[in-house]
Amino acid sequence: MAVDPNRISEELVPEYIRNLAVYQAGKPIDELAREKGLTKISKLASNENPLGPSPFAIKEMTGGLWELHRYPDMHAYALKQSLADLYDLKKENIILGNGSEGIMAYIARAFLQPGSEVLTSEKTFIGFYILARSVGATLKTVPLNSEYRFDVEALAKAITDKTKVIYIANPNNPTGTYISKKEFDYLMEYVPSNVLVILDEAYFEFAKDKGDYPDSMEYRYDNVITLRTFSKAYGLSGIRVGYGFGHEDLIANLTKVKLPFEPNLIAQLGAKGALFDQPHLERTKLINHHGYVRLTTYLKEKGFNPIPSVTNFVTIKLGSPEASNEMFNLLLNEGVIIRPLKANEMPEYVRISIGTTEEMDHFFEAMEKILPQYLDKYGNLL
Repeated sequence: MAVDPNRISEELVPEYIRNLAVYQAGKPIDELAREKGLTKISKLASNENPLGPSPFAIKEMTGGLWELHRYPDMHAYALKQSLADLYDLKKENIILGNGSEGIMAYIARAFLQPGSEVLTSEKTFIGFYILARSVGATLKTVPLNSEYRFDVEALAKAITDKTKVIYIANPNNPTGTYISKKEFDYLMEYVPSNVLVILDEAYFEFAKDKGDYPDSMEYRYDNVITLRTFSKAYGLSGIRVGYGFGHEDLIANLTKVKLPFEPNLIAQLGAKGALFDQPHLERTKLINHHGYVRLTTYLKEKGFNPIPSVTNFVTIKLGSPEASNEMFNLLLNEGVIIRPLKANEMPEYVRISIGTTEEMDHFFEAMEKILPQYLDKYGNLL
């Protein structure tokens, strides 16, 4: 008997799942090498740490390879204890996941259901949009303000008695901007105690030295959960480990829906090792700062207008989706991978991660090569 796959999909899969778009990651290096036959490739697309992981993290992970036949500590005692000591918390205030997105998935599973109202901004992390929609939640967004930052006044006005979760990426991805302490204080005056605020601080290490940055650990509201990650400043994207801080009752309920043995053994060991290597983190931040100054100076000299960023990436508006695609493809031909932002509902923008000195040199060389052709076609949009 012939089976109609479309009918099966309609009968088994909820409409809100069928309508989801698949998350698009930055183009992999190996894929570009196969397509273009290139040997020199600089990936400036995924906001990774170009220095790689700490030697301490590598040592810890390598030592754990002989234990791969054993399940990891389901409670991740050692890693939680390291985080508790660093941030003056109890282990009961900490949850770990497969990247910070893994913890977002726990939140969606525990607190959202079809019809729940989730409030956030336009032009923010696309992964959260997907997770909210994957459980049938109603996604309500407000525009960013004129400075590409979360508009806290608009968010406050948009809160209703149906609002269940508010998501704030601070700093924001993909704009690199942040809300200040004054703005965060303003917003929290309007947030009811029964509304959960997710503060996604994936780029915390790059922003924390800003004097007016609202480090959520200085507030510790009962209805706020902080999400951070080892994927960015700590250089551990490949092992996928994130962590969250919150009230112990909130964490206890998230733990009920958490997958067991996550993060895995190697992820737990690598993250624990990375926390001990403060010099590696400081070197990462220093190289990032120098790269940011070089990149933004160059872009301004060439007539572009980069959005001021406190992260390890810079976003620029190119005037049209066609212009964005053109720059992306021309740079690909030169072995440089940047990130077009169509999937983030910003089709006229591109995002450039900050790499090593050598990778940034490659980017500048490639730009010098492609700019005459690009500007001849799209220079009027600058």
